[in-house]
Amino acid sequence: MPPVVLALRRLPSPRLTGLGAGLFASAVMLAIGFLDLLLLDGSPVVYGLLFLPVSALTALWVRTADLVTAPIGVPIAFAVGVLPIAGGTGGLGGQAMAVVTALAVHAGWLYGGTLVAGIIASVRKVRDMGRRQQRTRTATGTAGANGAAGAAGAAGAAGAAGAVKPADPVAKSSKAAKAR
Repeated sequence: MPPVVLALRRLPSPRLTGLGAGLFASAVMLAIGFLDLLLLDGSPVVYGLLFLPVSALTALWVRTADLVTAPIGVPIAFAVGVLPIAGGTGGLGGQAMAVVTALAVHAGWLYGGTLVAGIIASVRKVRDMGRRQQRTRTATGTAGANGAAGAAGAAGAAGAAGAVKPADPVAKSSKAAKAR
């Protein structure tokens, strides 16, 4: 196997619920936002670049049953993480306007991360549906073959036993003679 595949298989593979995946993405993006503000003075490019792998990890780590939540939770996480780097002043209204402006200006990163999460979730869902269909075919094919063989064996045994009983014409004629 290629070394990249081996390295990816060594990564942890937690299965988060939909809520857990959203909380994971939000917490990580908030931490990235604060670190970006502290180290790089709120660089939106660094924040956007780091948002893409967080989106991918969120879509990879969510449970199969909750795959639909990955593309929903990731944009919310982007909005939560943009709070520290938005740079609003003037109270709550100023901060809210700064967040809305940051979301509008950096919509490309937002859409890109959402697209990454959506593609990964869709591929995982299609693969899961294929595995389920394969298991169903295998189970049906095995049970069908065993069931057909069992039915043929039972029919053969009944036929062999049945061949002995009808071949006794004396019993039928003596019963008929007694009835007359």
